[in-house]
Amino acid sequence: MPPPADPAAFALAHQLLHLSYLVVADLESHIHRPRGWTLPGFRLMFKLWLLGPTQPARLAEISAMSRSAVTNAVNTLERDGLVERRPLPDDRRAIAVALTAEGESAVREAFAEQTRREQEWFAPLDAEQRATLTDLLTRVLAARPEDAG
Repeated sequence: MPPPADPAAFALAHQLLHLSYLVVADLESHIHRPRGWTLPGFRLMFKLWLLGPTQPARLAEISAMSRSAVTNAVNTLERDGLVERRPLPDDRRAIAVALTAEGESAVREAFAEQTRREQEWFAPLDAEQRATLTDLLTRVLAARPEDAG
């Protein structure tokens, strides 16, 4: 590679991106699209399952999604009966998004299926290798450039 390329950094980024795209496409095609969802829609439902009712702005913040993307996803999930908007008791103008009973059941089922699929993806690695890779990626994410979001 011509200067100023760093072949090792390029190879690492390329393999990481390739893996990310393949895993996302696989999870969407095998688990989420058959349910009529996108992976971001599942991620929102998963966060609601863990956190309980949450304001849309907070969902956007913790999901690395724009507010409009969260609104669009919530609209779709609400239309499908998986989430609902609820007024906040202390501020009737503000709302929180919450899973419906159907949404909670659906996210539990999808999570179990996604977990099995993730285990298949990472089966070539033993437990120690998985922990090391997770630790290394966590370190890279924690030290990312300030303007990288």
